[in-house]
Parts: sequence; C-alpha cells; structure tokens
Amino acid sequence: MISLVGLPGSGKSTVGRQLARRLQLPFFDSDHIIEERLGYSIREAFERDGEAYFRDMEEAVLDELSQNPRAVISTGGGAVLRPGTRQRLHSRGQVVYLKSTPDELFRRLRHDVNRPLLQVADPLTRLRDLYTVRDPLYRETAHFVIETGRPSVGTLVNMIVMQLDLAPATPQR
Repeated sequence: MISLVGLPGSGKSTVGRQLARRLQLPFFDSDHIIEERLGYSIREAFERDGEAYFRDMEEAVLDELSQNPRAVISTGGGAVLRPGTRQRLHSRGQVVYLKSTPDELFRRLRHDVNRPLLQVADPLTRLRDLYTVRDPLYRETAHFVIETGRPSVGTLVNMIVMQLDLAPATPQR
C-alpha cells in the first residue's frame, strides 16, 4: 500500500491517480470516499457536523483503506492529525509526503472555494500555520519526502517510483 500525505493542494489526488495507473494498482481518494458516504461535501461536513466528526470519519475510512496491501491512497491534508492514523499508515505500507511550501500552495489554491480550512480572511497565513503544525507530522508518518516544487505530475510520479524501487522490499508493497 502506498499512501500520499501533504497539505491541501500539494497534488495528492492528481499524483496518486497517475501513480496508481503507472503501477497498475487501484486508486482511492479518502476525501471522495468520505463525501460519497456522507452524501455531501467535506465543506458541508465541516459546517454541519464539525471538524471532530469529520476527523472521526476520516480516521475510520483510512483504517479501512490502509488494510488493502495493493493500492494507492490519497489522504486528506489533515489525516496526520490523529496519532492512530499516522501509525497505521506508516506501519501498513509506504508513505510519501508531497512537500509543498505555503507560498506555492497559495498560488495554486487562491481561487479554490472548496477547501474549508482555507475559507478565511488570510489564506496564506492559514497555510503557513497549517504547515508549521503539520510538516513535523507528515515527516513522522512518511517513509519518503518528495519536494513538489515545479516538476510536472509525470516527473513527480517518476521520482516516487524511483524511491519505491530503491526501498527495501516490504510485504505491504
């Protein structure tokens, strides 16, 4: 199992989809699965049910998905906030942290109204705050850190595949 972690907008879904295609593995986007199960958007979930309820559901979905030894999983940006999720992802497969700077993410996301944690007066400051809190958690969870910078999706997929090929063989892969 290969999981992708990183801040909102770091490319987890886009890169994950391409990585799964390249490795001929099923792809799961935990945010999309949560929305399907709820019957409404994550933004609505935050508004209607609160973040704690959403995080409970996210933890349960990722626990379920991470038991599939042959899959690529795109996690939500805050999935690493729960210690149990960090531990399960790390122990059940290979975790790749798609590391993006807050400034880079702000350029990508400044017009995106579907990310609930960025619907604030100063989204760049919010991204910087999220980075400060979450970067150590992403690093704790990850086996590999891939700087997203400006490479194309194909280049990022190639970088991940090279890291996975160099890693010691594990039964989870």
